[in-house]
Amino acid sequence: MWRALMNLLPGRKGGRGFAAGGNGRFRDARFVSFLAASNRKTLNTDFQDAVLQGRRLFKNGLILALIAGGAWIVIESAKALTVF
Repeated sequence: MWRALMNLLPGRKGGRGFAAGGNGRFRDARFVSFLAASNRKTLNTDFQDAVLQGRRLFKNGLILALIAGGAWIVIESAKALTVF
């Protein structure tokens, strides 16, 4: 019984304790080897870059369309004023 209680105390070399121990994110070597063996695809960070580039392209296209629309209104207004 005493050994079971001592294993619950943090800070003991053999005990796991209630507090999170270890030095890294993955403390169990079996878990790390499982991750390596599962051959999971890594997260593609280029997708986020592609989304940001697409948003930037859309924004620039929208600004260009607004400028072109404003220029068209100015030109048509000038043509209409020359008639009078």
